[in-house]
Amino acid sequence: YQRRVHGEVIVVADKKQLIEDVRQALYAAKIVSYAQGMNLIRDGGLQNDWNIDLGECARIWKGGCIIRAVFLDRIKNAYVKNKDLANLLVDPDFATEMNARQLAWRRVINIGVTAGIPCPAFAGALAYFDAYRRDSLPANLTQAQRDFFGGHSFERIDRAGPFHCLWDDAHFQIGDVAARTQGNV
Repeated sequence: YQRRVHGEVIVVADKKQLIEDVRQALYAAKIVSYAQGMNLIRDGGLQNDWNIDLGECARIWKGGCIIRAVFLDRIKNAYVKNKDLANLLVDPDFATEMNARQLAWRRVINIGVTAGIPCPAFAGALAYFDAYRRDSLPANLTQAQRDFFGGHSFERIDRAGPFHCLWDDAHFQIGDVAARTQGNV
């Protein structure tokens, strides 16, 4: 099977730069993975009414047998400085590091994609980072699809309330849309 489908062969001009970029990308992706993990723990604690100290979690993990990274001291310190830290990515020190590394991270993923080399951990972590740093996301496409196929309406950022669009004549077959919405756009 592998001989039937193939991709481009990429020649890297500056291997030293690529190695450094991979180091930077790995570090940035690691920060994202810890940020995601800490947020999962925090959200689980909030849902179950547990009082979880994320800085203490990092300290405890450092004493464990599997995760003994010095890096955990930095995470602990971020949560000690701000126990209500929304995400590790917005801690000033980590934010500075992420901003400094993202170009190298993007170059690594670009090379991987161009060469047909899967890099799902790097790419997924970068997608999380990009989604987190944006004020608004392209959820409007999902809302539009839901409105078109099911008449579920959508929200706008410029006006309050649910809205519905009559996409075409076939759209009338979904039922009484007017009963579910405040008006047509």
